[in-house]
Formats: sequence, structure tokens, C-alpha cells
Amino acid sequence: MTEPKTGTLDVPGATLHYEKRGSGPLLLLIPGGGADAGMFTAMAPALATRRTVVSFDSRSMSRSPLHGPLADQRVEVWSDDAYRMLELFSPDEPADVFGCSAGAIVALDLLARHPERLRRVIAHEPPLVELMADPATYRALFAEVRETLRAEGLGAAMARFSEGLGGDEPPDQPAELPPAVQEMAPRIFANLPVFLEHVLGPFSSWAPDVAALRAVAHRLVPAAGGESRGLPLYGPAARLAELTGSPLAEFPGGHLGVTERPEEFAGHLLAELAGTARPGSPATA
Repeated sequence: MTEPKTGTLDVPGATLHYEKRGSGPLLLLIPGGGADAGMFTAMAPALATRRTVVSFDSRSMSRSPLHGPLADQRVEVWSDDAYRMLELFSPDEPADVFGCSAGAIVALDLLARHPERLRRVIAHEPPLVELMADPATYRALFAEVRETLRAEGLGAAMARFSEGLGGDEPPDQPAELPPAVQEMAPRIFANLPVFLEHVLGPFSSWAPDVAALRAVAHRLVPAAGGESRGLPLYGPAARLAELTGSPLAEFPGGHLGVTERPEEFAGHLLAELAGTARPGSPATA
């Protein structure tokens, strides 16, 4: 497996850890939730055969410490961080961006505000409450998760979070995570309280600039996992496709397909970026 070149980038209020592989046009990978650059460890080498692949730990997560006290995080600030990564690694050419979950929300804001810097943006299952079929239910759920964290601790909060999204019980040990992300596992569990307290609510309640995204719909790929059909987090991506006129792309696996089925996911990602993915291809095969 290709070892990345690592480094840090100082940005206002934080120092960001990044990982870089390969050569060629830039593909920036933005992780979601409590994950970090390690989320892409298994699929990055395949991507790096064709691209300069860069990912980073979002501010307040893992190896990207804040310079001041922890507070609720803001989408536009994380988006500014991603923009600075583009300026560092591709200052003269438009880049491609892939974002997972909360990272997909960041990617959408980046596209809305800086379309000239981007060639194609794939937003995989952004957990945008206002684009869900029943926003009130999920507003209440995410608020309850935050209060449960404060009152009963991480285990109870994660159990409520998973139950509310229709998933299985969440793992309570790093060893239960997919093998490709074992090295990241302790960092994920350290990040989860930060995510549930300071990221989940502010990010999920964020409203995308639909008009701006519709104007650059040819650069946007709303995406969801084929195994997520019928689950809540499939809905926002499908709705975003309707609102912007950008066709919905289905990827292998579910919400965490990038770690569950990394080789298939990488192949599908490269095909989407090249515009050669077959519409309606069997993402769950």
C-alpha cells in the first residue's frame, strides 16, 4: 500500500494535517463525521495511479488541532480550509473534490462559493436535515443525540444516533471497524464526542445554496450508496439531484462504502470523474 507524504497547513484558527499520494490532476478527498484522512487509506492508492490524491483531517479532528477553545463548528469555515488545500496543491488548475457525509456538505459549500476552482464535485450522502422527507423528526433526533451525550455519555448517544438512522448497534470497540481503517480507529472514537456535540447539529441544519448549485449543476454529482436505498441518508442526495437537475449517482455499499468496499468504490469514483460511469449500474452487485 502506497505510503502518503504527510504535512501540515496552518489556517486561521487551526493547523491541518494532510496526506498526499500520486501525481496528476488534483483530487481532494474530504472525510465525514468523526473520521479523518485515514478514511481513504484503502482506496487512495488506486486513485493515486491517475491523480494527485490529497486528504486531510478536518479542524478539531484527530491530528488537526484548533488554536483556541473548542466550539460549534461552521460549514463555511471547514469549506475555507478545503479551499486553502486547493490553493496549496492546485493553485493554477481546477480540481476535483469528493466529500463523504459531513465532508459532502463541505464540498457543496465549496462548489457554491468557488465554482471556478472546481471541475467536478461528488457529494456522497450529505446528512442535510432540511432535504429529508421528514425534517422535524431528524431535527429532533440530532438534538436528542446531543443531549444524550451530555447527560448519559458517548455510548448512549451513539446508540440513539444509530437507532434513529435505522442502523445496527454501533461498534463499541475499534476492532469492530473495517480492517482498512484499523489504524484510524482510536482517533475515530476520540473524535466522536466532538462530532456529536459540535458538528452534527450545525452541519445537518445547514441549508445549501440551491440556486448557486443549480447554476453549476454540470459540475455536481449528488451521490448515495446503493445499499442505502430506503434509509434516511439516501434522501438528501436524491432530493439534491431533483433540486439542481444533476443526476443522482449510486456508489457501491452504503453510507460507509468508501471503507466497506474501497476497491469498487475507487473504480466507481474514477468513472464518475471521467464521465464514463454507466447510469443505473448495479451499485450493490
